[in-house]
Amino acid sequence: MVDERKDGAYGTPQKYDPTFKGPIYHRGCTDVICCVFLLLAIVGYVAVGIIAWTHGDPRKVIYPTDSRGEFCGQKGTKNANKSYLFYFNIVKCASPLVLLEFQCPTPQICVEKCPNRYLTYLKAHGTQEFEYYKQFCVPGFKQNKAVTEVLRDGDCPAVLIPSKPLVQRCFPAIHAHKGVLMVGNETSYEDGHGFRKNITDLVEGAKKANGILEARHLAMRIFEDYTVSWYWIIIGLVIAMVLSLLFIILLRFLAGIMVWVMIVMVILVLGYGIFHCYMEYSRLRGEAGSDISLVDLGFQTDLRVYLHLRQTWMAFMIILSILEVIIILLLIFLRKRILIAIALIKEASRAVGYVMCSMLYPLVTFLLLCLCIAYWASTAIFLSTSNEAVYKIFSDTDCQAVGKTCNPENFSSSSEFHLCPGAHCQFAFYGGESTYHRALLGLQIFNAFMFFWLANFVLALGQVTLAGAFASYYWALKKPDDLPAFPLFSAFGRALRYHTGSLAFGSLLLAIVQIIRVMLEYLDQRLKAAENKFAKFLMTCLKCCFWCLEKFIKFLNRNAYIMIAIYGTNFCTSARNAFFLLMRNIIRVAVLDKVTDFLFLLGKLLIVGSVGILAFFFFTHRIRIVQDTAPPLNYYWVPILTVIVGSYLIAHGFFSVYGMCVDTLFLCFLEDLERNDGSMERPYFMSPTLKRLLNKTNRKPAES
Repeated sequence: MVDERKDGAYGTPQKYDPTFKGPIYHRGCTDVICCVFLLLAIVGYVAVGIIAWTHGDPRKVIYPTDSRGEFCGQKGTKNANKSYLFYFNIVKCASPLVLLEFQCPTPQICVEKCPNRYLTYLKAHGTQEFEYYKQFCVPGFKQNKAVTEVLRDGDCPAVLIPSKPLVQRCFPAIHAHKGVLMVGNETSYEDGHGFRKNITDLVEGAKKANGILEARHLAMRIFEDYTVSWYWIIIGLVIAMVLSLLFIILLRFLAGIMVWVMIVMVILVLGYGIFHCYMEYSRLRGEAGSDISLVDLGFQTDLRVYLHLRQTWMAFMIILSILEVIIILLLIFLRKRILIAIALIKEASRAVGYVMCSMLYPLVTFLLLCLCIAYWASTAIFLSTSNEAVYKIFSDTDCQAVGKTCNPENFSSSSEFHLCPGAHCQFAFYGGESTYHRALLGLQIFNAFMFFWLANFVLALGQVTLAGAFASYYWALKKPDDLPAFPLFSAFGRALRYHTGSLAFGSLLLAIVQIIRVMLEYLDQRLKAAENKFAKFLMTCLKCCFWCLEKFIKFLNRNAYIMIAIYGTNFCTSARNAFFLLMRNIIRVAVLDKVTDFLFLLGKLLIVGSVGILAFFFFTHRIRIVQDTAPPLNYYWVPILTVIVGSYLIAHGFFSVYGMCVDTLFLCFLEDLERNDGSMERPYFMSPTLKRLLNKTNRKPAES
């Protein structure tokens, strides 16, 4: 291998230091100013949380509210026994006003049960059925008005139709029968007074809102699948955890063999996937409807229909074949580098074996991240629900007063009511005009920024802790005799005691870029309707640039934290030294480090693929543990995708420790080559396998 050490634009190589024996224990605090800023920001974050919890009410998100802003089905309120929200004219919910005001421009009341029959106000008026009809009128309604006055003032709905509750709202019971859209059991209803048009309008409105209703129907079916399969999903995740742990243990003792077995297994798994796709493609030949293209079929909520198309399996087969070819070519051209990568993995296996508690540290990171997510989510909910109820004037007619704020208590005697006789004063949204309400958007941005900062700080703390422990292993000349006691706890204590400011600095840089990316995504969503092509191009360029910047900062931070763990220098110095060290060895960085990442990726794919195939055969009833083990599902891809994603996250958690170990040992390995030459005074600290692969040796003392 070419020796890349030379002076130049990327600094000078590390000099030999006879006192250097690994991570420096006698060090001072770094980046104290950033530490102070972090503490002040946390105090402010706690203050924002207290203010939000004081003013907020999460029930506004969970429970529906009627036209007066009162909750449905809440204990201690007048609507305690009325759990469902009923719309007088749900057709108006398809109005564009819903997107602007987040409220249907029709009276809404809380009811005990959704209507279960066809009934018009005119037919019910003066009959025994009026007692049933009256429960769907506004609270306190008295039958002292003419029919036309009641309908004009919106005291009662013009017609009731059979409805079913969905997320505590009453929606028409619409279904298809022999290609005809039906409401309840009838396509229409007419009582001789012209009310057939109301039902027709309702069905037409339902057609307009079909997309919303289908989306909700899909969400409800997915929720049902989770309720009947959650315990099998947990079993699948436990299997993934056991496989990951077993893989790590085997890697400890059989690193070389395991890596090659892993490579072969991934190739075989992809090969089986190609074979299975080909068999399904061949099986569908000649079946009716199997030659329909994906474009012609369009989007379908039931994704199982795509598995009946030959084009779907052809696409799967092509994708898997491309992956198979890429992996085989990489293995052919990088086979020599793989040997060195395997040596690094073997060294990492020994390091993890001597610091076994490092495998449990991801649980600490996971718990701290859960705490950050829970605080951010609860604060965001309380902030979004800390507004006051705002009432506005709604009317079907063109009136100047429409959209103005109003008071429902005295609206009937106000000038706006006389100006717009058919108008209603009803709850519109939650807002406010106070200083606090005007600052809510800024508080939400601060909440998101603090979440990114603290989450990145937690990840940085884990990286510095693991790097310090594994660096102690590498720089122990006689392993494990020279390894300090409790290296992981020592590294954790050093990170918190001396380098909180440096971790805050690195995580702050990353949080700034991430919050900018979030704001760009928000602006992009708001500007989607714009036809300015230059603005769209500029937005795309900005999003791409900040994505690349985030990836670079993550890479730089990771290596800077390793330097901090070893030398105890501040963030900027550590980042500079790490960057220059990597640039002086750019070939090794581009090949060895990335080949190792590639091998770990194959390990993750092997675990995820194995668990995913097992889940596929189980939830599609291809295999059974006992009779009828798998639960009946609406969409079997729901638990399968959940198991696959969860398995990847679990495998990533285990392999992240190995990844940090390899990165740390890699930087230590590069410094070892620069600091030492294999002489008695300057022996190499690397493993015998690495020395043999690099043609390096430690000279033995001359025999007398």
